[in-house]
Amino acid sequence: MLLPVPHRKRVRHFNELGHCHELTFSCFHRFPLLTHPPVCSLLSQSIDRVLVQQRFWLIAFVYMPEHVHLLVFPVTSTARIERLLFAIKRPFSYRVKQYLEQNNPSLLQQLIVQERPGKMVFRFWQEGPGYDRNLTSREGVLSVIDYVHNNPVRRGLSVTPDQWKWSSWKHYHQPFECRDQELPVVHGVHDIL
Repeated sequence: MLLPVPHRKRVRHFNELGHCHELTFSCFHRFPLLTHPPVCSLLSQSIDRVLVQQRFWLIAFVYMPEHVHLLVFPVTSTARIERLLFAIKRPFSYRVKQYLEQNNPSLLQQLIVQERPGKMVFRFWQEGPGYDRNLTSREGVLSVIDYVHNNPVRRGLSVTPDQWKWSSWKHYHQPFECRDQELPVVHGVHDIL
């Protein structure tokens, strides 16, 4: 599949200690690639691993069929959003490519594109940095958490936020239930506000 060279968005990341970051990144061509539980579970594993390595806390998240929302908080002055995104997306893409080779070769073929003459590449994520917004107020953070958790409801994917498995809603509203091992570890807003 030969595609036109897309315009690449430029986003400047402001890596300020004490700021939460609302991050959004999309699947290739906004295809609904995050609809299979094993793929979502692989994403959760990647996020968990990278948050520890890159020194971030996960405050809230939701996986939508074609994009991801993360609310993260850096815990050291050396933490960098661009490194965090690269470290989540690249290893996950490698792992999901292996998964698709075994379980869905036809989908894999749809995600292999010609980057330039003679070079074919696998694309799970849309190129570019996605969306990044710094949040500095308690109200802003709480508003984004509410937005993230209600995203599946607004889209008609669930009637209530608790019905959507792939979010941090239960961390905030049902914290005493057993932790779902397929979801990333959420530190929560109480650690930062």
